[in-house]
Amino acid sequence: MVQPTLLILAAGIGSRYGGLKQLDPIGPSGETIIDYSIYDAMRAGFGNVIFIIKESIEADFKETFVEKLKDKIAVDYVFQETWMVPEGITVPDNRQKPWGTGHAVMMAEKKIKGPFAVINADDFYGRGAFETLASHYRHWEPSRINDYCMVGYPLANTLSEFGAVSRGVCMTNPKGCLTHVEERTHIERRGNEIGFQTESGLIKMISPDTIVSMNFWGFTPSFFHHLRLGFTRFIHENAEKPKAEFYIPAMVNELVQNGTATVKVLESTGQWFGMTYKEDRELVVKKMHGLVAAGIYPEKLWV
Repeated sequence: MVQPTLLILAAGIGSRYGGLKQLDPIGPSGETIIDYSIYDAMRAGFGNVIFIIKESIEADFKETFVEKLKDKIAVDYVFQETWMVPEGITVPDNRQKPWGTGHAVMMAEKKIKGPFAVINADDFYGRGAFETLASHYRHWEPSRINDYCMVGYPLANTLSEFGAVSRGVCMTNPKGCLTHVEERTHIERRGNEIGFQTESGLIKMISPDTIVSMNFWGFTPSFFHHLRLGFTRFIHENAEKPKAEFYIPAMVNELVQNGTATVKVLESTGQWFGMTYKEDRELVVKKMHGLVAAGIYPEKLWV
């Protein structure tokens, strides 16, 4: 039985949030959102966890996670830094930060040999999401080389009460496989409806049941090969764009549309929540404490 790896994207600096939200305690005993993600992943049958972090926060991550988890699940980490690019690529002098989520996943290639999930450090996905993805790969075989998946959520379950958000709208075929992810920006509630802003500035309404990506992906090791090729093209095409980023959905779109990979969309009806804005924290703490009070999580997660 296959036990997927949990790969956590935790190298962001939280510019809108105003700090390292990856390490912000939100549980009744000082737990972070990451703690709950790892706890849910363990219960779902994941075998190990790998963090992608910046070297500058290594000590903080070791202090927060490595020691308390050492007897619970295998823990490892890798760094994502601007200069970490494939051989033969020159980093522009004016590049100030790493290259986005696609680049981040590339950093873990040497650590992963089987199916793996990719999640954000600052998003709460719920136990059901981890169980759904783990089930997809439970009987995985290497012959399923480009068999990917993602966990999507109804749009209405992913909004912030404190500002507009961007979401990847998932378009699927009759078999429930992804055909492409379409980025929608400035999404927010407008009265009793939900609207987004088009590139021309027009506001269009969108169904609250629309399935969107919250960056909960399932991949096999072949994805690293595709990332390397895609990133090399990205660098050449964006040499004069110092802020351009190489995102996972862009790579997935390419692989799906050229027929290289299939991506099964696995829907979660659970409530997603995260900390995009500093103001989100109070609501996240309230929801987390409510889940503990309901007995879904223990008051002390790690004992």
